[in-house]
Amino acid sequence: MDLSKLYTKRQLDVLHYIWNHDWFICGLHGAKRAGKTVVNNDTFVTELSRVRKIADKLGIDEPMYILAGTSSTSIQNNVLQELYNKYGFEPKYDKHGSFVFCGVKVVQVYTGSISGLKRARGFTAYGAYINEASLANETVFKEIVSRCSGEGARIVWDSNPDNPNHWLKTDYIDSDDDMIIDFSFKLDDNTFLSKRYIESIKAATPNGKFYDRDILGKWTVAEGAIYADYDKSIHEVDDLPEMIRYYAGVDWGYEHFGSIVVIGETSDGSVYLLEEHAYQYKEIDFWVEIAKDIKDRYGNITFWADSARPEHVARFQREKLKTFNANKSVLSGIEEIAKLMKMKRFFVVSEKVSKFKDEIYQYVWNKKTGEPVKENDDVLDAVRYAVYSQHSDGGSKIKLFKGGF
Repeated sequence: MDLSKLYTKRQLDVLHYIWNHDWFICGLHGAKRAGKTVVNNDTFVTELSRVRKIADKLGIDEPMYILAGTSSTSIQNNVLQELYNKYGFEPKYDKHGSFVFCGVKVVQVYTGSISGLKRARGFTAYGAYINEASLANETVFKEIVSRCSGEGARIVWDSNPDNPNHWLKTDYIDSDDDMIIDFSFKLDDNTFLSKRYIESIKAATPNGKFYDRDILGKWTVAEGAIYADYDKSIHEVDDLPEMIRYYAGVDWGYEHFGSIVVIGETSDGSVYLLEEHAYQYKEIDFWVEIAKDIKDRYGNITFWADSARPEHVARFQREKLKTFNANKSVLSGIEEIAKLMKMKRFFVVSEKVSKFKDEIYQYVWNKKTGEPVKENDDVLDAVRYAVYSQHSDGGSKIKLFKGGF
């Protein structure tokens, strides 16, 4: 069989090494859509076959192997669904969520929080496959490694890049141990993707941190302004096209500025920051009146609110304001806004905002942690809550709601 029809050159190079050398831990890391998971999913199958042969020699009826991911959903979507699509494999789960594949008992372990530790303890494993390793709780990850003490046990993991001080980078990628190996991937390594797709993704990916990680596969520390693609001459406007929907974002505050912003969207998916309301030292009654005025002018729109003040969210709801807890995923939300800016689909009504214009240039990355510095973000947080929540959660939450807003 011509394997070049099934795998890219980079994938074949990695698989050739995996199949023909001994190692203890092998990590694949790099750009999104570069082909890492395909390699590890197939390595998972070949490793199970290898474990079954070892168990037969040792007279072990049911060797155990760990399949780990941040949650049951991530394991299903990233690994098991892909195995079903490729090989038609459908697990038959026991009452503990384990299943047998290639004659090996596969135990699922969830690495997204420390609670996953209890599923990783108390047994000897003959190997492990850890998906999305940089998102794993470090203690759970290392417990999985310690469990893999069966003869010939090996561990494979994959990950998108994070900051270069991440424990996965310092302890495993940068390790001097010859039995701990890793391979990096760039988007361009996936030659099965069309040239048009690759060029479109590159054009839509924000400059700086997101481009370095998502396209080049680098473990890099972000530098400078978070919204590096913001250009006043492009993104600040006076005239507005027709809007097809409106919604709002709310960031509660008192000592620091509280903020409510109104967002409009056009039929082509462009987003417009129509107005901001940012004040210090205001009580909830003040914000209720602001929100009611917005409702009077824009209709019964959705308010995506910071869940840090549940009593304020409840007050908005009692006032018949259609209010939901915002999706506060920081990096994903920032990337959503930054992509819109890069694609010239994010605009600001210049005369209707003030604090936004200050924050947009002062909102910066922490060079040590790779996270945003928690300053100059009051209006920007409200914008992020609104846009990212509407795009990621809007349809499902609003359709499911049965209340009387």
